[in-house]
Amino acid sequence: MSGFSADWLRLREPVDLAARNGQVEDVFLAALPGGAVRLMDLASGAGSTVAALSGRLAVSQDWLLTDNDPALLAVSRQRFSQFGKGAVECRQVDLSAALASLPFAGVDGVTTSAFLDLVTRPFLEQLVALVTEARLPFLASLTYDGRASCRPADPFDEDIRLAMNAHQKTDKGFGAALGPDAADAARALFEAAGYKVVSGRSDWHAGSGAEAFQRELVSGWVSAGSEMGLDPERLTLWLDRRMEQISEGELMIEVGHLDIAAIPA
Repeated sequence: MSGFSADWLRLREPVDLAARNGQVEDVFLAALPGGAVRLMDLASGAGSTVAALSGRLAVSQDWLLTDNDPALLAVSRQRFSQFGKGAVECRQVDLSAALASLPFAGVDGVTTSAFLDLVTRPFLEQLVALVTEARLPFLASLTYDGRASCRPADPFDEDIRLAMNAHQKTDKGFGAALGPDAADAARALFEAAGYKVVSGRSDWHAGSGAEAFQRELVSGWVSAGSEMGLDPERLTLWLDRRMEQISEGELMIEVGHLDIAAIPA
């Protein structure tokens, strides 16, 4: 993965949309008030949460999209410039420093996608406190949970998975990230605040037809493995084998994620 470029987000969005857990989303959507709603999305990227949920909401809806990357916000502004269901506002904000500046008291629900595994426990504690103090429903989609596998299997797969999981816990812009522990931590914090939490798998399944996504993903795994000290020669040989399998349409990649809906009791 080359980071959070617009190109990477474009490649992963179809895989994300297919992976999202509709039953968990239903719980969140049912907790919203009747009539027009205002939703706030955290770390919005190129607006994939709006793309996923707006069609499932039959009511008028205003969205506040928040991100610290002006290039990604520009993509969202263009993408939703003709949004016909309400207004889409894009706001540049450094969430690591200014989360509390956002209008939690002025929205009906909070969403985020592929974000919680990037943040620290103190940040997550602050986020849960802000959401629960405002008594808002919360939806976190596509939180990586540490599972990853390829078919056909390879003897080096487990080394790469473990290295990737260790890399997920390095600083992603907030400090030492929760990585694969994020979903369990969020569940525990929301439940301790008296919320009902519903979760379900939202695993990536990427096979033939997603070759560009696969190439970017396995290249990112190799980069992470290299940073975590795996043997360079074994990494190169593994990547060569996987690239050949991708070219032949023979590789299936599955990556584990969890979706979480947290609802005021």
